[in-house]
Amino acid sequence: MGNRGMEDLIPLINKLQDAFSSIGQSCNLDLPQIAVVGGQSAGKSSVLENFVGRDFLPRGSGIVTRRPLILQLVNNIAEYAEFLHCKGKKFVDFEEVRMEIEAETDRITGSNKGISPIPINLRVYSPHVLNLTLIDLPGMTKVAVGDQPHDIEHQIRDMLMQFITKESCLILAVTPANTDLANSDALKIAKEVDPQGVRTIGVITKLDLMDEGTDAKDILENKLLPLRRGYIGVVNRSQKDIDGKKDIRAALAAERKFFLSHPAYRHMAERMGTPHLQKALNQQLTNHIRDTLPGLRSKLQSQLLSLEKEVEEYKNFRPDDPTRKTKALLQMVQQFGVDFEKCIEGSGDQVETNELSGGAKINRIFHERFPFELVKIVFDEKELRREISHAIKNVHGVRTGLFTPDLAFEAIVKKQIVKLKTPCLKCIDLVIQELINTVRQCTNKLASYPRLREETERIVTTHIREREGKSKDQVLLLIDIELSYINTNHEDFIGFAKYVIRKGWLTINISIMKGGSKEYWFVLTAESLSWYKDEEEKEKKYMLPLDNLKIRDVEKGFMSTKHIFAIFNTEQRNVYKDLRQIELACDSQEDVDSWKASFLRAGVYPEKDQVENEEAAPADTFSMDPQLERQVETIRNLVDSYIGIINKSIRDLVPKTIMHLMINSSKDFIHSELLAYLYSCGDQNSLMEESADQAQRRDEMLRMYHALKEALNIIGDISANTISTPVPPPHSCLTARRSWVRFQHQSTGGGTFLCGVCMFSPCLRGFSPGTPASTHNPKTCTDRLIG
Repeated sequence: MGNRGMEDLIPLINKLQDAFSSIGQSCNLDLPQIAVVGGQSAGKSSVLENFVGRDFLPRGSGIVTRRPLILQLVNNIAEYAEFLHCKGKKFVDFEEVRMEIEAETDRITGSNKGISPIPINLRVYSPHVLNLTLIDLPGMTKVAVGDQPHDIEHQIRDMLMQFITKESCLILAVTPANTDLANSDALKIAKEVDPQGVRTIGVITKLDLMDEGTDAKDILENKLLPLRRGYIGVVNRSQKDIDGKKDIRAALAAERKFFLSHPAYRHMAERMGTPHLQKALNQQLTNHIRDTLPGLRSKLQSQLLSLEKEVEEYKNFRPDDPTRKTKALLQMVQQFGVDFEKCIEGSGDQVETNELSGGAKINRIFHERFPFELVKIVFDEKELRREISHAIKNVHGVRTGLFTPDLAFEAIVKKQIVKLKTPCLKCIDLVIQELINTVRQCTNKLASYPRLREETERIVTTHIREREGKSKDQVLLLIDIELSYINTNHEDFIGFAKYVIRKGWLTINISIMKGGSKEYWFVLTAESLSWYKDEEEKEKKYMLPLDNLKIRDVEKGFMSTKHIFAIFNTEQRNVYKDLRQIELACDSQEDVDSWKASFLRAGVYPEKDQVENEEAAPADTFSMDPQLERQVETIRNLVDSYIGIINKSIRDLVPKTIMHLMINSSKDFIHSELLAYLYSCGDQNSLMEESADQAQRRDEMLRMYHALKEALNIIGDISANTISTPVPPPHSCLTARRSWVRFQHQSTGGGTFLCGVCMFSPCLRGFSPGTPASTHNPKTCTDRLIG
């Protein structure tokens, strides 16, 4: 071979194959392998048994191989077999191997001759074998037999395609010599996926069963349906030999004798037979692995990197380390604390891209969901004004009130503040739910130890629930504090004096006789209507109290472009100087409507609406006293202002309270107290017990991890100058030996040196008698075989 590295390649691939199969994953590395394909009864099983030198494969009529059999041959002093699904059990009796293959096949496929793509891994150690890995696939069939599915042909074809379509797979196409090669099922399916014949190795069986006078010389010399890798003939035991328990070694001796004595094959006997086939396959597979090493190396490295995180928690712990469980417990708790904090604070190493979670979701609750819940507290305006009216009347009692009472305002405000308790408590519930989800998410890394995960979730969740009570008490206390003192001196509160309902320009429309119209800057408050010469409100012209004022519409005068409405006193008093009403004008009807709406909020109602209200309103609703109406509207506006202040304060303080009492407290608890709680809840050994499945998964994961590392090390040791046989060039005579004969032209007398085996093959490029000798020069011919 050249060096130890190349000899280790096939065992290396075996190790990787085992690692992937035991983990239960598909071999996504596309490991180099040889797949054995052929029709039923083509002799595939006999070829494999000849390799091993033992009878170990199930036999019978119809389809016998119903699951892929990954057969790994390992050169070894002792002879025994192992199954991947029977770990630690060595099979010395190969009859038991046959029975185990049958039992394992039935376990997955049942006994109805069905098939399954799940492979059986069998490793055979023997001094009579070369390192080799083959995959024995079900024989191709045309007709369903017995209980087989009606589409059994397509099922088998699909299974074969899963293996042979991969560029890393060599195809061992087995064809019996007593059938027409052009009708070979194996070669037909191989040509579909390997049209150039680069990956296909032909095997011709049953050479001893050909009709007398016929032979397969042209096939074996690669003249008929040529393959880049050529054909190798073998002679298996007959059914009579098998039934008579003929020894395989005796059969191999008989095979050797057959090739040496047969006139058509004796000249190629050295490259025929089972020993040569096994040696050729070993060399071809090794070379194929070498050719795929660059791509395999990068895939191995990629696979190793993906495993790094999965085995991070236990790759440095030895199973026999007495402190392993203690170290694992400490590491797990510390990692859980780090993960929890990262989920809340952000900057995690694994960022969720599908949905919000952890701190991001809590932030959304604080600043989107919670304010939305506060806004959802919708007041019934009609009912609220009714309550304000009743509150004002009840405060005045039997007296008639001259001023808007503070007590009525406080009573209404307090009633509205109490309504804030529900959204505040709901906010806490939403945060708790997300905290618990975050805890569960972070304990996923503790899945190796089910009891540790369960106890960690229980302890941390219990702590969060304890903090829930304190947080809710504190938030309710905030509401009670707001209820305890209504601060009407708050800088953001509009108050009675400075409450402004409307500002803007209006025109006082005075008759032409008295000076025409003048524009002023008007300020409408809950108590009065004032107007100024300037927008800065420096020069005050007049202040009109709103008591007993009403609004009426005024028809637009001829030639006037202004839209006019009037304010008058219901007690027939002058409202401004000697005027019983003042007419106010705007540039558009929209401005008029807007100003009317502002007057309505200040308690100044239209004249017609008053009449309609008096006729339609029940006696027990609102008083018809305009002063009371104005007081109701004033308190309504003040309540809006004060509740806005409270909402602003609550929106700020509730998230802070939750952060302090729940979230930060939970982080501190996990970092400082969780470990102590875990130690106190039971025996450490029982706490760190792994489930059987998890322990197996860890062992297999570590096995694959170390197999990948070892594979990379072995690949790194392989010399680039390893002596090997390259893939043969396109040539119809790959089996030609390096012997040359002189060919004498009949017509010209000239001659040249030609390949001793294929002198009449297509490699002569149309050479025929009469062609100049220079047409086919073996020294310049690019088609001749090297090796």
